[in-house]
Amino acid sequence: MRPALPRPLRRFAIVFAALPSCTAYAQQAPAQAQDPIPIEHFVRADSLSELVISPTGKYLAMTVERDDADALVVLRTSDLKTLSANNLAKGDRFVSLHWSGPDRILFSAARSKGRYAERDDLEHWAAINADGSGFKRISIRRGNELGAVATTYKTGYFNLLDAPGGDDGKVLISQYILRSDKWLEEIGEIDTFEGKLRPITRSPRLHCDVAMRLDQPVLAVCPMKEGGRKRRKGATDDGHDDGGEEVYRYIGPHDWRLVKTYTGDAGRVALRGWSDEGRIYALHGDGRSTHAFGTLDPQTGAFTRLFQDPVADPSRFLSANDKRGTVIGVITEAGLPKIDVFDGDHPDAALYASLADLFPRRLVQPQSATRDGRRFLFHVGSDQSPGELYLYDRDASQASLLMRHREWLPAERMAKTRAFTSTTRDGVKVYGYLTVPHGSDGKRLPMIVSVHGGPVGVRDRWMFDNETQLLASRGYAVLRVNFRGSEGYGEAFGDKAYGQWGSGIMHDIIDATQWAIDQGHADRDRICIYGGSFGGYAAMMAPTLAPDLYRCAFGYVGLYDADIQMKKSDTARTEEGRGYLVRALGATAEARAAISPVKRAHLIRIPVYLAAGADDERCPPEHTTAMQKALTAAGNPPEGVIIQKGEGHGFEKPENNLRLYTEMLAFFERHIGDGAARPVR
Repeated sequence: MRPALPRPLRRFAIVFAALPSCTAYAQQAPAQAQDPIPIEHFVRADSLSELVISPTGKYLAMTVERDDADALVVLRTSDLKTLSANNLAKGDRFVSLHWSGPDRILFSAARSKGRYAERDDLEHWAAINADGSGFKRISIRRGNELGAVATTYKTGYFNLLDAPGGDDGKVLISQYILRSDKWLEEIGEIDTFEGKLRPITRSPRLHCDVAMRLDQPVLAVCPMKEGGRKRRKGATDDGHDDGGEEVYRYIGPHDWRLVKTYTGDAGRVALRGWSDEGRIYALHGDGRSTHAFGTLDPQTGAFTRLFQDPVADPSRFLSANDKRGTVIGVITEAGLPKIDVFDGDHPDAALYASLADLFPRRLVQPQSATRDGRRFLFHVGSDQSPGELYLYDRDASQASLLMRHREWLPAERMAKTRAFTSTTRDGVKVYGYLTVPHGSDGKRLPMIVSVHGGPVGVRDRWMFDNETQLLASRGYAVLRVNFRGSEGYGEAFGDKAYGQWGSGIMHDIIDATQWAIDQGHADRDRICIYGGSFGGYAAMMAPTLAPDLYRCAFGYVGLYDADIQMKKSDTARTEEGRGYLVRALGATAEARAAISPVKRAHLIRIPVYLAAGADDERCPPEHTTAMQKALTAAGNPPEGVIIQKGEGHGFEKPENNLRLYTEMLAFFERHIGDGAARPVR
């Protein structure tokens, strides 16, 4: 089954052509390997992270993953020959990449804290020419805390509002500035060649999202409470209602007029971009149902709904390429990805439908485009394919394959993933994914229940996942559940996570496991549970509630003691973070103890393996040490413990991931592999 698009309004005859391969940076596929595919192939860094076409279409800027730092590579579009290649500082990773002019690249980078972690706060912006000359540091965050106020503002830090890609290399930004002991948010224009700022105006208050047209503000969406939130995705990071938003219309320099308030029955609103023709896009939520996508009136701030799915929030947007920023459709992911085009009269709707018809059972997503929209990049991927990037030329009606992600993993040997739904014991409908080994009939298989992190603001998806494919390549079915709290199913579903870490969420996971048994997919005597971050927590917690369901548990960079998290994690360093922890883990010592696996270690009677990063700031390694001690004291010491030096919240170095997954697969093989002893029932 492939994502659905409406039938095209008119057909396009599309010719495919292959450009020369990017041999310098896209590593070549090895000779056919014998089964199973080596672990190294799954843990190897992707040869391509992001690809962005220049405004005139002359160049492609691409980020390349390296072991210690990312690299920025610029290719000529005509022949994919390398024009320049530059490495970031050791330990740095790209955060964003933009063309600020026909030959000028603007990028931001930050220190990585681990695979599951957010990038370091010390994000820096810089610009460089396509040929590698003209490097200019634009901005760097510096830690200037504002007294006892919860939010930490950064001098010189800016948010990019727009990169028009004009010949002058200028971009529009908002930045925090300190004037007379008061923090302000200033909107301006930065010359990426000189690094000079031309102030335009100030936001009505702090943390506003501002819509622009040309170089002038149009509308600002701001939190009602000063410092009430950082920039957010439809809701605050912890899901807590912080008072609503105010919408301001720009009148003139330093002059804004309040035109609309969203709170209470009016719901909530969050800016989601704008188009050249003046449309201002937003998400609207009422705290009960899913988010609606629509437009804000630039005069009144009123919201007009264009699309709303009854189950899933918009996850991505389908943008046309004839005018920059015009949205013609929405992608949702309740289960399989689904495309809804609400502007079927737009010519690009027919073009995208024709492209989708050419790639059955795969998702086609437009990426970046030239300034005139005549050429654009699009990505094609699926559950089995890591993805391919194509260049489409409107004038020639031609699509050219540029390069493939993880080309050493053959899609024809990868496992297929199906979406499923199940209803929990308390009536909550949850969605998830079951991946079945390649060539298997999907019946009575040994199964790994793989639990994602979060639990709020994170989710599993149908698209290719190298960890899931690794487990499936060893003969395991893999069950992944978007339990209550998971992102993408509305604010009310997300809020269900609070106060239910050790109860409702665990029941969702346990009941989905039972669903797989009842459907005949899983061998009830060969099921293990595994996860990282919150998933590590679940791997230790679920077996205490369902002691006969799982044969083994692997906890990775997990949270096992709520008090350790309240005292030692980086989340606990800010007032906002501490508020989240209280809401998530409990306001009293008794409540926190009740949900802490270290306090329930005596109930875990199955084999356990633990792994952590020695430099993890989100879930410090003290969690793993405490869990190890608690299990040992209960008479069930872990079979193995990894505290990996030089790794944070999720391992990044291939050699460390090779060790991790080698140990993990050996652990699973001992307990649910073909030669494992079966329990007597």
